[in-house]
Amino acid sequence: MARRAGSDSGPEAIVTGEAGGDPHVRSQLGAYALGALTPEEDRLIAGHLDGCAGCAAAYAEVADGAALLALFDEEDLW
Repeated sequence: MARRAGSDSGPEAIVTGEAGGDPHVRSQLGAYALGALTPEEDRLIAGHLDGCAGCAAAYAEVADGAALLALFDEEDLW
């Protein structure tokens, strides 16, 4: 679960994992690409991606994979 943190990254930063963990959002990018986050989490991830080139690049890779999933039918996955 992502949570807001009032660290040096600013109040909109998202910290994943335990306290003092990585202030980036990579662990949430799959859920973000699939639209599976809450509206608040979605907003926080979008804000982080606007200011973090590393996470934005990782999201571009994840988003491509999520888009490819739409090409499959359920029968293709079995």
